[in-house]
Amino acid sequence: MRLLFAAVFILICSTAFSQTFTLKNPETVTKPKGYSQASEIDLGKSKMLIISGQVALDAEGRVVGMNNFEHQAEQVFKNIKAIVESSGGTMNDVVKLTFYLRDVSNIIKLREVRDRYVNTASPPASTLVEVSDLFRDEFLLEIEATAVISKK
Repeated sequence: MRLLFAAVFILICSTAFSQTFTLKNPETVTKPKGYSQASEIDLGKSKMLIISGQVALDAEGRVVGMNNFEHQAEQVFKNIKAIVESSGGTMNDVVKLTFYLRDVSNIIKLREVRDRYVNTASPPASTLVEVSDLFRDEFLLEIEATAVISKK
């Protein structure tokens, strides 16, 4: 009986929640190696955009703001904005940000940059984690984002 219930539950969930998605690599940000910059999921009247962790790379793959937290944060938010806009959204569509900082004492600088990009009256949900290292030494932060964009 449990096996039958599990099979029916899986069938219902796979039918009810099966959505189409597209993996995206907009030309406005660096071309990644081995992953996609974003996954766009069709939700019917809207679409969800799950953005890979962004670091301070420009569209040509060059590091921006070497040893400068504020410049790196600015580039990261420019990348997020470019990816969101490539799917027809705006930064007001960002519903979640996850921050990975190598030094949490930079939180004030991070908030100053973030506040130039998000709706400060109704900011997105967020998580901030201090990490000991990122995948390359020159990066001081990495930010993931999720947006829900209404289809017009």
